[in-house]
Amino acid sequence: MRVGTGYDIHQLVVSKELDFKLSGISIPFEKRCVAHSDGDVAIHALIDALFGAAALGDIGTHFPDTDPAYKNADSAQLLLHCRQLLEINGFVIENIDITIIIEKPKLASYIPSMRNKLSELLNINLSQISIKAKTNEQLDAIGRGEAVAAQATALIVEN
Repeated sequence: MRVGTGYDIHQLVVSKELDFKLSGISIPFEKRCVAHSDGDVAIHALIDALFGAAALGDIGTHFPDTDPAYKNADSAQLLLHCRQLLEINGFVIENIDITIIIEKPKLASYIPSMRNKLSELLNINLSQISIKAKTNEQLDAIGRGEAVAAQATALIVEN
C-alpha cells in the first residue's frame, strides 16, 4: 500500500464569469478562482495525492502553469490523465479522502454530485470516495471568503 497527500489553495474573486468548480462539478457562486486552469482545488489536491502515492512527481511537474496548453484547462481532464499514468505504472486506487475548506457557499448538498463525478472519472466505487466540507471559522483569507483550499489523501496499491 502507498499513501499520498495533496493540498491546493486559490484566491477567490467576484466575477461575472460564474464558473466555480469543485470535484469536477460547477457550483453556482458569485466568485471564481484565480488560476491558470479552472482552479478546481479539490481535483488539484487529489492529483497531488495520487501522484505522491505513486512517486510520480506532482501536478506542476505534469501540468505546469507555465505551459499555455493548460491555460483554462478542465481539471477533470487532468485527473483522467493522472488516472491513466497510475494504471500504466501498475497502480490501483483503493480510496480517496478530500476535505474542502471554504466559508461560502455551503457544500453539503453538492457532495453527492461531487462523489459521483469522481467515481466516474476515476472508475472507482462511491464507497471508495469521501468528501467533506469545512469552514475556517471566519479566520484568515479562507474565513474572509478570499480563498478556497482543499486537502486530499489517497491510498493506492500495486496491481
